[in-house]
Amino acid sequence: MARGSPFDELERLLDKMNDARERAGGGLAVDVEDEDNQFVVTADLPGFDKEDIDVELHDRTLRIEARHEEGVQEEGEDNYVRRERSKRSLSRSVTLPEEVDEEGASASFENGVLTVTLPKSHTSEESTSVDIE
Repeated sequence: MARGSPFDELERLLDKMNDARERAGGGLAVDVEDEDNQFVVTADLPGFDKEDIDVELHDRTLRIEARHEEGVQEEGEDNYVRRERSKRSLSRSVTLPEEVDEEGASASFENGVLTVTLPKSHTSEESTSVDIE
């Protein structure tokens, strides 16, 4: 059995703490599936448009950020009796258990569900943006 980094257990603990904090704050919950040759990360982002979402990959860390801002209203255009919806922002960083091929990463957004596919590999440490299809 290969010996892992002494920081692997610490990373798992920090991921668990991040998960708990995100759930408590109504944050962005994700599923990370380990398929044989790739990781598939899925996140529900209802109410967001594709243009509202940024996905970035650096080393083994995937960062998802979604921002929704309502347009600025001119004075006198506000016909609301009650207004509870406003700008929202969600973000989440996930540390993957193995290196991934950043160049082969892909993302799709359909019906409010973001799916990021990350082929396993050993690649560079530069930060890479992932285009959403």
